[in-house]
Amino acid sequence: MMPRLAPLLLLTCALPAAADYGGHARAPELLKRLETEFSFSPQELDWVKTSLAAAERLPQLVEREQKAPEKTETWTQYARRIDEGRVTNGAELLRTHRDWLARAEAEYGVPPAVIAGILGIETRYGRITGSVRVLDALSTQGFDHPTRHAFFLSELAEFFAFCRDFGYAPTVPQGSYAGAMGAAQFMPSNYRRLAVDFDGDGRRDLWSMPDAIGSIGRYLTRYDRARAWQRGEPLVVQARVTGPLPANLAVNARNVTHTVAALRKLGVEAKTELPPQTRVGLVELTLDGDGREYWLALPNFYSVMSYNPRVFYGMAVTQLAQRIEQAHAASLEPSN
Repeated sequence: MMPRLAPLLLLTCALPAAADYGGHARAPELLKRLETEFSFSPQELDWVKTSLAAAERLPQLVEREQKAPEKTETWTQYARRIDEGRVTNGAELLRTHRDWLARAEAEYGVPPAVIAGILGIETRYGRITGSVRVLDALSTQGFDHPTRHAFFLSELAEFFAFCRDFGYAPTVPQGSYAGAMGAAQFMPSNYRRLAVDFDGDGRRDLWSMPDAIGSIGRYLTRYDRARAWQRGEPLVVQARVTGPLPANLAVNARNVTHTVAALRKLGVEAKTELPPQTRVGLVELTLDGDGREYWLALPNFYSVMSYNPRVFYGMAVTQLAQRIEQAHAASLEPSN
């Protein structure tokens, strides 16, 4: 659990070498946004300026974002995250937090194993939540990222609003190189909008496993209504390709793009029978060498992808969830 400090507590601890982002050309844009969109007072804006002066520039974080494994690895390499440790610990999570997971499924329709799969890929079930100050991560990405600075500057504004509203000094929260926080790894905007106080202790604390569990369930149903989780529906079925695919065929999109019947005419068949008019997307996974693996993705797969818009991520969560569910079921079988 992360310690909380008074909302406007100024920085009094020893600080790292600072970049003084308060003097950056984009700083006025940030301050104006905080004033107009988040109703920051003059005193609060001074607090932001003090915080920006204390932020540390970490250019290696920009490189990490640009070379994220979802962008650079083959599926064979990325799939190594579906390891025995994550499967075993995921099955343990289903046992130790079964009541919270059951409640999340009842309220949001998301199965326990899917929530566990996200927690496993994101933070190894809360064990690795990030050791970079979120202030440093979002300041570096927001002011120095060559292509995504607008997104990260927006998240930096959300972060200051988060700190004010949740009662944190900006130098306290730690997270990923991109500024994601807690066991569920929410960006500040999603933390403010979608995190829930699932255990009823009066705080929305994503470093708390019950709140992380409930918040993931809410995220998958509320983040994007067009890709909201559909209760009781599967995520993927394996496919086989019987001939060359058309060059213009949509592959690895971010939502369903075809019907099963239309894909069958193009030489893509589901290995598990689906109704012909079922809406699906075609997923192509690159393997080491020249190999390819194909799947038909149903709407719930794209609900998971709303968490991270990379096909490898969605498939890793999906397959880890399947293995966790199998391991959990096996642990419940009576021994001979």
